Amino acid sequence: MPPPSDIVKVAIEWPGANAQLLEIDQKRPLASIIKEVCDGWSLPNPEYYTLRYADGPQLYITEQTRSDIKNGTILQLAISPSRAARQLMERTQSSNMETRLDAMKELAKLSADVTFATEFINMDGIVVLTRLVESGTKLLSHSNQEIQTYAIALINALFLKAPEDKRQDKHLNPLDLPVTDMANAFAQKHLRSIILNHVIRGNRPIKTEMAHQLYVLQVLTFNLLEERMMTKMDPNDQAQRDIIFELRRIAFDAESDSSNVPGSGTEKRKAMYTKDYKMLGFTNHINPALDFTQTPPGMLALDNMLYLAKVHQDTYIRIVLENSSREDKHECPFGRSAIELTKMLCEILQVGELPNEGRNDYHPMFFTHDRAFEELFGICIQLLNKTWKEMRATAEDFNKVMQVVREQITRALPSKPNSLDQFKSKLRSLSYSEILRLRQSERMSQDDFQSPPIVELREKIQPEILELIKQQRLNRLCEGSSFRKIGNRRRQERFWYCRLALNHKVLHYGDLDDNPQGEVTFESLQEKIPVADIKAIVTGKDCPHMKEKSALKQNKEVLELAFSILYDPDETLNFIAPNKYEYCIWIDGLSALLGKDMSSELTKSDLDTLLSMEMKLRLLDLENIQIPEAPPPVPKEPSSYDFVYHYG
Repeated sequence: MPPPSDIVKVAIEWPGANAQLLEIDQKRPLASIIKEVCDGWSLPNPEYYTLRYADGPQLYITEQTRSDIKNGTILQLAISPSRAARQLMERTQSSNMETRLDAMKELAKLSADVTFATEFINMDGIVVLTRLVESGTKLLSHSNQEIQTYAIALINALFLKAPEDKRQDKHLNPLDLPVTDMANAFAQKHLRSIILNHVIRGNRPIKTEMAHQLYVLQVLTFNLLEERMMTKMDPNDQAQRDIIFELRRIAFDAESDSSNVPGSGTEKRKAMYTKDYKMLGFTNHINPALDFTQTPPGMLALDNMLYLAKVHQDTYIRIVLENSSREDKHECPFGRSAIELTKMLCEILQVGELPNEGRNDYHPMFFTHDRAFEELFGICIQLLNKTWKEMRATAEDFNKVMQVVREQITRALPSKPNSLDQFKSKLRSLSYSEILRLRQSERMSQDDFQSPPIVELREKIQPEILELIKQQRLNRLCEGSSFRKIGNRRRQERFWYCRLALNHKVLHYGDLDDNPQGEVTFESLQEKIPVADIKAIVTGKDCPHMKEKSALKQNKEVLELAFSILYDPDETLNFIAPNKYEYCIWIDGLSALLGKDMSSELTKSDLDTLLSMEMKLRLLDLENIQIPEAPPPVPKEPSSYDFVYHYG
């Protein structure tokens, strides 16, 4: 007969003792089962113990999770989560650094369990970890840098595993803010400012693991906005509607009594409100609450607008009145803009998404303010208003403006400003005209700008540019260059000079007494080589003088500047260029004389620069015009040409 469904057979382990094989009655209280197990090993104080899984993440078993135990499961008797949390908390405050580190590592392991995380938070564990971050900068050993990293990593782990209500309670939110204001929960016990001053602005470079933990903390902090982001506004909720009334009052009726705003129900007042809501830039003028029913951004957009109106009232009033007073169809709708901007910021900051294990791109400026998201919104709504004016935008251009604003923000963020003010300054430099310039510049250099007309234009221009470079190289050879004599052991250096004839048919060369300050005449150069006699150009270790002169061969710098002309009958003219630039000029020029490709680094650089400049010049008139992949079709001939008018 099979055992009842409430009975499970398990093995329970304890270090240094034989395992116990038990049949657990799931209807029996867990505390009673633990007492039986402790009695089997003569362990006193069964209230100090609990059961957990032996394999995997070793999660604790509670009355709520005990139903997951299956037949054949191996369990462990372990110190209870509350007792383990208290013991580890004491060890993290030890004066011995190794003891601290070991405790932190054990904490990191146990914090994966929700039960333990809850117990640790209830004991003000976050406060202890915050102190460790702060005290880590007062010590000098390497282990204390690790303690800071472990402390922030543990805060992140606890943050992830804590139940939802614990993320919103006083343990993570000492300011007792409502859920609306939870975006800055890590400011608890000055944690934000401690991390800013003792880690980000500390006197030690931030290592990769610390950067990752700061990124994780940043993500988890912004994720606290998710609830508001996904909460729709209830158009019938008077408390929520009062927030919209407050926005109207601050913008247009700041000195009136707030009791005059809602309630009278007169047609005249309704008409006035409708007009005001239109001036505020809401899409639904009669009932603007309907603007906040889309998620995301939900109520988070309204939170941002209220924060701006109350904390940065002058900015709010200026933006609203500046646009509501315009009558040329170029007004920027504040309400609609604020809602779409909030949604955009949530997308850019990936609000609601879990941290990525491979990323470490935290932003120092988000650690400089308790209300970083709202402050970021305030900066970006001013940017949006500025960009709108620069683009001379109308309502039809709304999406285009939002695309430019997104680009401005995403271009500014990678510079990792140290403060919100620096971020604001960076945005000021990214005006609409600058965005257009950057777009055009990148189109010229990016691989994805490969439409057939552009590729065809580049292929057409490239031979012209190469011919220009060739002529420049040959002109330089006609001017000539001086070279140091090889193997000269005299105190005074000796030089020789080489120069191409103006008709490009002969190379003239000869010795000089001194390094010339100007051009050397052909008459003073006694030797010459017909270009037609040149068989090849060799470089580096292939040069005869590099093979002969062992000392020169061992000099890498000289080896890279050496080249030789091989000409009939079995003769050579050996060179060592004075610098890399002259080396490239002569190698390119001699290659061009022999009808070969110019392959030096200088030619590649010059070709890229000149080709890019020429492409930009030829495409100047095509700014913001999409280039088609194929030419337009030739229209059919008209049935008649009666429309042609002949002058008589």
